[in-house]
Parts: sequence; C-alpha cells; structure tokens
Amino acid sequence: MAAAGDSFDLVIIGGGPGGYNCAIRAGQLGLKTALVEMRATLGGTCLNVGCIPSKALLHATELYEQAGHGFSQFGIEARDLSVDLAKLMAHKDKTVEGLTRGVAGLMKKHKVTVFEGRGRIAGPGKVTVAGADGEQTLQTKHIVIATGSEVTPLPGVGIDEERIVSSTGALSFKQVPERLVLIGAGVIGLELGSVWRRLGSQVTVVEYLDRILPGMDGELAKTAQRLFARQGFDFRLSRKVTGVEKADGALKVSTEAAKGGEAETLDAGAVIVCIGRRPYTEGLGLETVGIETGERGFIPNEHFRTRAENVWVIGDATHGPMLAHKAEDDGVACAERIAGKAGHVNYLAVPSVVYTCPEIAAVGLTEEQLKEQGRAYKTGKFPFSANSRARANGDTDGFAKILADAETDEILGAHLIGKGVGEMVAALALAIEFRAASEDLARTSHPHPTMTEAIRQAAMGVEGWTMQM
Repeated sequence: MAAAGDSFDLVIIGGGPGGYNCAIRAGQLGLKTALVEMRATLGGTCLNVGCIPSKALLHATELYEQAGHGFSQFGIEARDLSVDLAKLMAHKDKTVEGLTRGVAGLMKKHKVTVFEGRGRIAGPGKVTVAGADGEQTLQTKHIVIATGSEVTPLPGVGIDEERIVSSTGALSFKQVPERLVLIGAGVIGLELGSVWRRLGSQVTVVEYLDRILPGMDGELAKTAQRLFARQGFDFRLSRKVTGVEKADGALKVSTEAAKGGEAETLDAGAVIVCIGRRPYTEGLGLETVGIETGERGFIPNEHFRTRAENVWVIGDATHGPMLAHKAEDDGVACAERIAGKAGHVNYLAVPSVVYTCPEIAAVGLTEEQLKEQGRAYKTGKFPFSANSRARANGDTDGFAKILADAETDEILGAHLIGKGVGEMVAALALAIEFRAASEDLARTSHPHPTMTEAIRQAAMGVEGWTMQM
C-alpha cells in the first residue's frame, strides 16, 4: 500500500475502529501518521467479520421473521415467503465492501500512510512491517498499539470454521444448520443465534454460568432469557462443554454440570464457540520495550500510556469495555494526548447494545454493582406495555429502568430492553456524561407518541411521579 519513506510522528499497529479513528484524529492534528494493518482491508474485526456483517444479517432476518409472524396482528397477510441465502450473504458482503472502501478513503483524505503487513515493535521508536514484499522498518516518535482482540479458544473444541465455528465462520454458513449449539450465552452468541434461529435452526445455548448475558443488569438478563425462550431458544445453564466429536456427518457435543457430573450429549449440525474474546498481543514485540501484559493478557495503561516511553495502547488490547465505539473514543483521546491536548474517555458513559429482537441496551452501573459498592440508590422503571407508541406498534415487550443516587439524584445507570432501544441509549449516555439528575431527564420534554417516552417515565418513577399508565 505504501513505502516506508522517512520517519513518522506516530505509527499505529492495527487498523480497526480504534486504530483508524486514532489515525484520522492524528492527521487532523497535523501529526505525520502511519497505520499498519495485516488484513487486506481496513476496519478490523468489527467491520470485516464482526459488528457490521452481523448487523446486516440481523436486520435482514428480523424483517423475514416479522413478515412471517408479525404482520397478521395488523391485518396484513404475507404468503410464500422464502430466503435466498446466497443473496442474503451477498448483501452482507456488499455492505462490508463499501464501508472498507470508505475507511481507505478517509486515510487518504487525512494523509495517513497505510502499510499492509504484520506490525511488530522492534525497540524504542521502531516498528517492523512484515508484508508480501518482505520486511521493512518504520522510524517513529510514538507507537500506538491498537491490535484489538481475538476469539477465546475452548480447550477440547477445535474450530474448523466450517461446522465448528467462531463468530467469523458463523457469518458465512452455506446452509442453515438444522440444529445449532451455541457455547456461551453472551452478546455474540445471542446475536448470531438469533440470525440462524429466524432462518430455521433449532438453537440450544450452553452456558457455564447460571444466567445469560454476564455483566449486564440481572433483571435485564432475566427478562431477556424469558423472551428468548419464548422465541425458541433452549437454554442449558450452569453447564460446560467438554468436547465436540465429529461423527457420521453430525456433531456430538459433550456437556456436564458446571461443578462436575450429570453428563449430557447434544446432537448438532453446527456449533458456534462464543465464550468471549481475548487481547491480541502475541508476537507484538512488547518485550523489546519492556512491556508486560496482565493476567488476562491486557496491556496496562495510564491514560493510554504504557510503562514504555512513547508507547500507547487503546481498544480491546487494554482495559475497559471490549466494544468498537469504546476503541474509537480511545483512539481519538490518545491522538489528542500525543498532540498535547487533554483527551479523555469516561468508561461509565460508554453504552453497550445487544442487537437481538428485542434489543438490549445499557449504560453506567448495574444494580449488582451498586449493591457491591454499598451505594444507596433509587430505581424508576416503566414497561413498554404501558407506552402508547409501543402498543400501537405491537412492540410491548420490555422496559426502561433508571438508577439514581439516593441523595444527589445523579443518574448512575440505565438499562433498557425493547424494540429499538439501541437507538435510545445514547441520550442516557449523554445524561451520565454530564452528570444529569433523574429529575433533569424527567423534566425534559419527549415527543408524543414515541417509544422514548418510556425513558422519561422511568426517570419520573425515580421520585414516584410517573404520569402514564
């Protein structure tokens, strides 16, 4: 993509959301910037094999399911529906292709030099790039590690990306598996499981913990599990997978109780391993600048600075939520700090969304975290079943919940489950960022009739003056 040329102010290793946003901001600030990416296209896991392709499939399959099962309540009958899986996959691929071209265009616009190859730190101020044409060394004042994360493997379960797949392979099945087993009941598993369930798979979810969606608000997770079970998900909680055997064209998934015993074998046509992700830092040359990773492989930082001089880290490779938009914010703030500005990221104001149907969205602290911290708080909750727009639309599942400090009334957390809540949660992130009180939100006019009124009513409920039914 480029030649090394002279030295740079900044070399970023990794072209995902964190890396390319860091590069854009650095270019805007006048820093001579290089970006090293081992994929043939920019965008990282999120754009190439994660957030974007999965959302393309989620949206399309939600439309299919709605046409098949959701129209009749409005007096609309849709008949003879079918899915052309090849065309569906082509739509996904076209979406990704267009966006990766867009990112490449942004690099040119902001005068970022892109190197295709595997980047490695070779000592202070040096990054080597091993590409198709050999290895070259880049000289730089600053290095930013933006290498992201990779799928966490499960011992005893070999991923072949055909029938036993990671999230990557689960985006490209050539036919709909009749029986699909998900190993892990986190965000990735529930999203991908939703895609294939809508297309006809019988989905069984095996989760080591006694609940789904670890880390999210417990009430939110409990409601989500009930709604997903109603859709056809079969949950096997407090169980672990001990192996997957290929036999006679089928898969045999061996499980047992999480604490041992009670063995059970599940039949499957395909298995998705989705037990989480881990930082991608292996072979990065951290030892050449004296950096050691923590227990789980994350690189420690202090306002993005590592313990090595002029070496920085952002995104999934370091602490904080492993989310694309968190990495983007990290990248921008890091570039600003390198340029001498005061960039920062408030991780409590970083929202998270599960793009299932209904969607699940959250920002700030959960009730469990507040109790663990011993903080006194107040709760306001409002069901979508009492929201006029939700009832008119037939989207009454779920609720909005606001958690506020018992003394100051500052909003500490917000948790939503319902149709389209992923588009609503940003307003609550803004409220937390500006340390708004629940009364501020309760006294802010919301248009009627909209689903967002449920958020306002939940805020009113903190002080017990909810207005709607």
